[in-house]
Amino acid sequence: MKFVFLSYGKNPAFSKPEDWLHRIRGYIGILEKLTMKNQVVSIEQINYEGIFSHNGVDYHFLKSDDHALKFPRRLHQYVKTLNPDIVFVHGMHFPFQVIQLKKKLSPKTKIIVQNHAEKPGKGYKKILQRMADPLIDAYLFTSVQMGEDWIKKGIIKNRQKIREVMEASSVFMPIEKKEALAYTGVNGSPVFLWVGRLDQNKDPVTVVKSFLKFVKLFPAARLYMIFHTDELIIEIRKILEDANVKNDAVVLVGKIEHEKMLYWYNAADFIVSGSHYEGSGVAVCEAMSCGCVPVLTNILSFQKITNEGQCGLLYEPGNEKELLSALLRSMELNVEEERRKVLRQFHSYLSFEAIANTIQEIAASL
Repeated sequence: MKFVFLSYGKNPAFSKPEDWLHRIRGYIGILEKLTMKNQVVSIEQINYEGIFSHNGVDYHFLKSDDHALKFPRRLHQYVKTLNPDIVFVHGMHFPFQVIQLKKKLSPKTKIIVQNHAEKPGKGYKKILQRMADPLIDAYLFTSVQMGEDWIKKGIIKNRQKIREVMEASSVFMPIEKKEALAYTGVNGSPVFLWVGRLDQNKDPVTVVKSFLKFVKLFPAARLYMIFHTDELIIEIRKILEDANVKNDAVVLVGKIEHEKMLYWYNAADFIVSGSHYEGSGVAVCEAMSCGCVPVLTNILSFQKITNEGQCGLLYEPGNEKELLSALLRSMELNVEEERRKVLRQFHSYLSFEAIANTIQEIAASL
């Protein structure tokens, strides 16, 4: 089969193909695995035009202005000339463009749309999404249940169109823990890691409050927090100042270059999340690729990532008592055995190869 992947977003800050591919490396591994049985073209829109081949994938770089993104005639004509069997569209918030795309394609060409945490539209966007639905052959969600709201809103008419697949994976892998500890300077037993924005959805406040209660019972434990936005930093610092615990029980690390996260994931025993909603959970996926045992909120995407809680621990979002209970239960786990379970789950469901195989099966069934 011939796949053409495309997005209607543009990224003009990038002008070199190599830099852009490095930026999206947590995703392009899927395309590379698909090339084992298929021809794969990915259309990218940065400040560059030309064709760039990398690891079996042909990247076609096009430039578009803002008007062209709403009425992408040139892009759609270009897709038509590629004569694809499958067109894979990123994001469910471009129904108007998908309607235009379908008119250009051969009747035999199938359209797959992947959800990237978008929620059902309102007003005219909802109307357009309903109009686009009959033209779409499959929708990809991290969990089938995540598509239920789209069905309830009358946007997706056929539940059978909803398929499960992770949207990205991890370029990281396990390394020697001594090396990771030496690089990061992390100490504690056990070590918990939190990665995300300091915002209401990621809910670091619940995580910190519960951990401060936990560390009174297990004073050797440490929580390291890595974040690249700091909306709730003042509130969190106030909580830490008022707490009667060791100053280094919770360490606010701040921003870390993505490449360096390899060492932080491998230095930690557990990855903790307080998220109320996630389209998938890339940071958790990356942590699991290094063997971190997940302590996560019991939301749909995390249920799927952990095989319904078969590896790691789940708790109700925003519930400090449930998180404290999960932290206490983590001390009863055989961490090495849990680590092996986590790595098995990653390779069977979350790896580039697993995701590509699932997409291959879905495409073949259409």
